[in-house]
Amino acid sequence: MQAIILAAGMGKRLGDYTKSNTKCMVSVNGVRLIDRVLSQLANIMLKKVIIVVGYERQKLMDYLGSERNGLKIEYVVNPVYNKTNNIYSLALAKDKLQEDDTLLLESDLIFDDRMLNLLLDNPFPNLALVAKYESWMDGTMVRIDNDYNIVNFVPKDAFDFKETQSYYKTVNIYKFSKEFSQTKYVPFLDAYTKAVGNNEYYENVLRIISFLNSHDLKALPITNEKWYEIDDKQDLDIAEALFADEKDILRKYYGRFGGFWRFPKMLDYCYLVNPFFNESRIIDEMGAYFRTLISEYPSGMKVNTLLASKCWGVKENYIIPGNGAAELIKALMEMLPGTLGINRPTFEEYPNRRDKSSLVTFIPNNKDYRYSAQDLMDFYGVHHVDNILLINPDNPSGNFIPINDVLVLATWCQSENIRLIVDESFVDFSNDFENNTLLHDRILETYPQLVVMKSISKSYGVPGIRLGILCSADTNLIAKMKKTVSIWNINSFAEYFMQIFTKYEKDYKRACEKFIVERENFEKNLREISFLRVIPSQANYFLCQILPPQNANRLVLSMLKHYNILLRDCSDKLGFDGNQYMRIAVRSHEDNARLIKALKDLDR
Repeated sequence: MQAIILAAGMGKRLGDYTKSNTKCMVSVNGVRLIDRVLSQLANIMLKKVIIVVGYERQKLMDYLGSERNGLKIEYVVNPVYNKTNNIYSLALAKDKLQEDDTLLLESDLIFDDRMLNLLLDNPFPNLALVAKYESWMDGTMVRIDNDYNIVNFVPKDAFDFKETQSYYKTVNIYKFSKEFSQTKYVPFLDAYTKAVGNNEYYENVLRIISFLNSHDLKALPITNEKWYEIDDKQDLDIAEALFADEKDILRKYYGRFGGFWRFPKMLDYCYLVNPFFNESRIIDEMGAYFRTLISEYPSGMKVNTLLASKCWGVKENYIIPGNGAAELIKALMEMLPGTLGINRPTFEEYPNRRDKSSLVTFIPNNKDYRYSAQDLMDFYGVHHVDNILLINPDNPSGNFIPINDVLVLATWCQSENIRLIVDESFVDFSNDFENNTLLHDRILETYPQLVVMKSISKSYGVPGIRLGILCSADTNLIAKMKKTVSIWNINSFAEYFMQIFTKYEKDYKRACEKFIVERENFEKNLREISFLRVIPSQANYFLCQILPPQNANRLVLSMLKHYNILLRDCSDKLGFDGNQYMRIAVRSHEDNARLIKALKDLDR
């Protein structure tokens, strides 16, 4: 068997990365794509590789020479690479294609080593590696029948988003037998290029063969194997995370701060959202108006303040909506004078927005990081501050102070002339959640020094629309905040969410009730894992101490590498003093079952 690699293209979408080199010379984590694939081909004992070259071909040929890793390398030159497409590159190599059984690959791929073995170990002579369609995929799709016959190739112009459940993406790695190339593919390739031209894709020939009810070519779906097609700099960035070394992989993932939907079949147990409210028809209604919402300007601050007031039952001059709570946190932290009392370990977005010299830190002196309103009053009664931040339930500990005790703390802060900031982003996950919120005019007016923050992303499971609110009866503070943020700080999707939310409040309450049941079940299952000490939580996550012989870093790496589940190692958080902790989000029952199964596998 031989391999043919198509590497003639210019790779313009990669910009500076391919300014003076062809795509396969681009490096992923310090290794060039061409070096990686040649090493993989050498490992499966191939002896010969034909590379179709074009753009910057001399640099590639000089770099590789005629032999690499025990592989004999031959070249086919496409001199008109800038005027033709890959069908012409393959046509130029058609004589080579007919000489032997062939692995056909495109040069902009990065993939797991075992994917080539999938082809070689399968007895069927003509195979296309395919992957179930994911939102990040682009290019040629196929449909397959129950016997894995490819029944249709779907080109870009025939792609239908309503049909994606039946689509598979071609990985652009094929196995062709010598006989198939001689009797089917090359004759059709010749006829197609004569009739249509050279500015086409070689998959179109396979499409015609499939139309003839031919079962010569079968699909071989991959399962958990990793791969990526690198067309632009974002693809390169994702590939570097997918194929990072163990020492770098967590930094590359955590440093993305989200966007994990781009990674095939990954379960994200880092970011914290309501897993059940998106089952409501509110999402369907928003989807029905997608084209209008994306093509029209959102309203300004005045209208969106009115909508926020309607949704959360707070007077308009007491509330400000933000582009996520993060926008409001930044504005508030930069605006507040004096010192800020914080409880660690905590959500670091607040202290990160302050000068370190202005922070006064309270750390609970117990293994579960529990603390009460009285603990805070005792501590800050001695260590006086101008402002106190209370995240309730706290992140990552899940500590929860009941509302009556929070009001006792608010009364004390009022008497001490201390501003109290309560972030209740997770309060709707607490038991008796309907009675635990501070978002009432009466409460805000009783405690004008009180500021209440709420991330709508977390509670309502809609982080993509970026929405948060801040409330206070201190109307001067609210007015200053509104001057700080942009007049169009809310996008149309967030605006429309607020416009229609009240129709779906019952759905939201049912989602929260369903969540509490799932959290109880999930906690029970987590406690069956011997290396986890699960700390009780009133939020949508659990803080877990990692017990020997496991440690947090090794556990997170194992879960990511072997199960495609991303967990949050919290051991480096301030307040943990180097102890081994991990925060585990609560997701849907199906997702949680997958996580528990993976943890039990490691617990054997």
